[in-house]
Amino acid sequence: MFFALSKTLGVMLLPTNFLVGLGVVGLLLLTTRFARAGRRLLIVSVGLLALCAFSPLGSLLLYPLESRFPQWDAVRAPDGIIVLGGPIDADLSVEYDRPVIRSAADRIVAAAALARRYPNARIIFTGGSPNLISHDAREADYAGTIFESLGVDKARLTMERRSRNTYENALFTKELAQPKPGERWLLVTSAYHMPRSVGLFRKVGFPVEPYPVDWHVGPGLRDALAFSTIANDGFARTDLAVREWIGLLAYRITGRIGMFFPGPERAIAESAARAHVH
Repeated sequence: MFFALSKTLGVMLLPTNFLVGLGVVGLLLLTTRFARAGRRLLIVSVGLLALCAFSPLGSLLLYPLESRFPQWDAVRAPDGIIVLGGPIDADLSVEYDRPVIRSAADRIVAAAALARRYPNARIIFTGGSPNLISHDAREADYAGTIFESLGVDKARLTMERRSRNTYENALFTKELAQPKPGERWLLVTSAYHMPRSVGLFRKVGFPVEPYPVDWHVGPGLRDALAFSTIANDGFARTDLAVREWIGLLAYRITGRIGMFFPGPERAIAESAARAHVH
């Protein structure tokens, strides 16, 4: 049920989808006795679409997500590297009979670089199909080919192909990894997706160290205040951010993450200590 709702209601609530739908309702109302209300809906729809397209809104929503975790500090070599799926379009890969990467290629490229830097680390790619209706193809079926082309030995790779969302990524990866106390596991995913991902891995009892990649906004607040000159860029950032914030809220309500906005463990511990003192 949760998966189906996330792929239907969650998609409908994305700003661009919602606002276009609002505009269509406005157009339909123009042909009825509610034409005045229709004109208002059209004005609101176009105005908010312009806001999403060209204003800093999307970047401002992404900025706290992407800056939540710092870049990884290599204290000692990791025992394993987990790569979250998302970059590969499994259905298109079936059609073309070769891996097709649609977005977030940094996840795979960065993980391959880490694998070569740390030759003894295990590599787990976790990704099935995120689609509500899809072929039997899974991201993991094609990820191995990409890793091998980037110089990673096939013998080091473990492919998890059952997961459909980030919660299942965490659950099934833990089953495969069987992490031992004291082991260091890196989690490689997009920076905006890291808070939710870390929260889910913590909840299933798999402590991981964040290795954020695939940034969409610069490291400073000034970067987040920049206006977009291409509408599609603004739409993409706004939808991406809203989808992630909705995901955090949904997972917190359902108890799949322990707090609404997971962050670095040290910062959480310090915040809890201050609250206890006061």
